[in-house]
Amino acid sequence: MSERLQALLANRPQVAAHKPWPRYELDDAGWSAAGQALGEGGVDLLGLWGDKDEVHMALRAVGQPPCVVSLRVRNESFPSIGRYHLPAIRLERAIRDLHGHAPISTPDRRPWLDHGAWGMRAPLGTRPPAARRDPAAYEFLPVHGEGLHQIPVGPVHAGIIEPGHFRFTANGETVVRLEERLGYVHKGIDGLTAGADLEPAAKVVARISGDSTVAYSFAFARAVEEALGVTPPPRAQILRGVMAELERIANHFGDIGAICNDASFALAHAYCGIFRERVLQAADRTFGHRLMMDRIVPGGTEDMAPGGARSIVQTLDEIEPQFAEIVRLYDDTPSLQDRTCTTGIVGNDLVTLWATGGHVGRASGRDFDSRRNLPYGPYPGAAFDVPVLTAGDVDARVWVRIREIEQSIKLLRTWLADVPAGSTRQPLPTTDISGEGVAMVEAFRGDVLMWVRITDGRIARCHARDPSWFQWPLLEAAIENNIVADFPLCNKSFNCSYSGHDL
Repeated sequence: MSERLQALLANRPQVAAHKPWPRYELDDAGWSAAGQALGEGGVDLLGLWGDKDEVHMALRAVGQPPCVVSLRVRNESFPSIGRYHLPAIRLERAIRDLHGHAPISTPDRRPWLDHGAWGMRAPLGTRPPAARRDPAAYEFLPVHGEGLHQIPVGPVHAGIIEPGHFRFTANGETVVRLEERLGYVHKGIDGLTAGADLEPAAKVVARISGDSTVAYSFAFARAVEEALGVTPPPRAQILRGVMAELERIANHFGDIGAICNDASFALAHAYCGIFRERVLQAADRTFGHRLMMDRIVPGGTEDMAPGGARSIVQTLDEIEPQFAEIVRLYDDTPSLQDRTCTTGIVGNDLVTLWATGGHVGRASGRDFDSRRNLPYGPYPGAAFDVPVLTAGDVDARVWVRIREIEQSIKLLRTWLADVPAGSTRQPLPTTDISGEGVAMVEAFRGDVLMWVRITDGRIARCHARDPSWFQWPLLEAAIENNIVADFPLCNKSFNCSYSGHDL
């Protein structure tokens, strides 16, 4: 553990109701010291979020269990972490927009999620009225130099895609800077869950980002179970893993095909679309929903249909050899390799600084996977490899996806060969239903963080952190010194979530 962080937390009392990670309450000096520990390195920022009169930060020293530190906000302000650790800046901007807590000495005071259309400030805080402002009135960072021009793209894009604005500064065709503006699909998730019963709150969380609905439901269920001291039955734990790996496979198929399509290799796109569809159909036959939405709940899962295990295995038997042939074609097509190799490189220093998870982090040498590093049921004892590459380019992000599909198929075959019998639900307690819980679950993009506070059976506060919060900023770095025409390829190789980020 970072020596500064270790010394800071050594004698601090823990909040008893918080599980399974310890939570410590700090003063201003301690909060700033935690920020300095982040700035020194060796400590990952897992999340930073606001509360009614507090701010919370999830941290993980490399090789150590994570923890949460909290600070009571005074005079609607708190010491900025972003001045020590750049990845905190956007999170602090979101806290200010939603809760009205201003980070002191922050390097960036611009709004982030608040585009001026709410008619108020701090909707989760004091809610003072505010005049509506032009959403387009946003101060992008200045760029100076000869021969530079700007290319604005979005927020509306061609095709079926969520909104986001990208401001390119280029010298000819070469991109010298990209600045993103997100927040267009802010839905008020934190406000929708506050005060809700567990069941409707779970449904809201499941819809944060539709392509990760299993992962979000999984993370929410685990956080609630930790808070209430509930352990789901063995059968439910296996079924959760089956659903999570099916979701991972389906999305990786879609992404590999879309990347190939952006590089004008339509054959791979067509076949990967077929593979994805077959996986979704198998999920529908087994769990009654193509995306398996609302199938994971606090306390367990919905059960699978009779013959579901056999249906999934038959689907894998059909698509696995065909996918191997598409992989061979990908590797043996020079025109495709020319587009993906050495394009959109992200260095290991950046993924380490941002604690970037998923295929983005692992393609650039960051060896982290919450299924292995912070194991949870059904992954303890499961045999699977975490693919890690170092090239950090589009090609490496494709290969990480390919290898993850292979490992997910291996996991599925192992689990489905011997699914435990018995119940799929553990009833939640009806008394003493208060507490705080935190969980991390590995979605196909990377680690999802979920934190809940339950009071008298209702969600008093729920916060979800999508892996895209720590991936979107690195897309800006990936496109630098590449040509504008390669942005769609770089963007798809990341495939960050707009909806998951904007909350």
